[in-house]
Amino acid sequence: MNDQELQQWIERVSLTFFGRPFLHRASFNSRLRATGGRYFTKSHNIEISPHQLAVHGEEETEAIIKHELCHYHLHLQRKGFQHRDADFKQLLAEVGATRHCRPLPGASRRLPVKYLLVCQACGMNYPRKRRTDPRKYACGRCRGRLKLLQVQQQTEPTVGT
Repeated sequence: MNDQELQQWIERVSLTFFGRPFLHRASFNSRLRATGGRYFTKSHNIEISPHQLAVHGEEETEAIIKHELCHYHLHLQRKGFQHRDADFKQLLAEVGATRHCRPLPGASRRLPVKYLLVCQACGMNYPRKRRTDPRKYACGRCRGRLKLLQVQQQTEPTVGT
């Protein structure tokens, strides 16, 4: 599918589910991996991840299109178009759009745990991805002092030739 076919698809979904035309530009953006699509408030354009279409199919991609069109139409009507707004949540439910897209396989953006805060009184562990100053915090269980430990990184075994 190319950008022109996506444009026609979004225009068709907009008229069918929202009863309003989509008058701006839609395109694929192959850099989108952690999100299914984007709506730009200044230009009113929409970008969709082609990876979602390839991995999860047309049904999931149409749900993403509906989600972005909810942002689009509510913003143009000067209503609450952000994820936290009641207008947005209500329109999502009305058109059958998803709140979040399904993750792509292997697209985890989670950082590895590198540090561990350990309570010196009760032994409670608090894994951390970034280095923190333990003097600024106390144990949530017993209010004890914390000690920062660096977690040993597991390295993958190398294959010899």
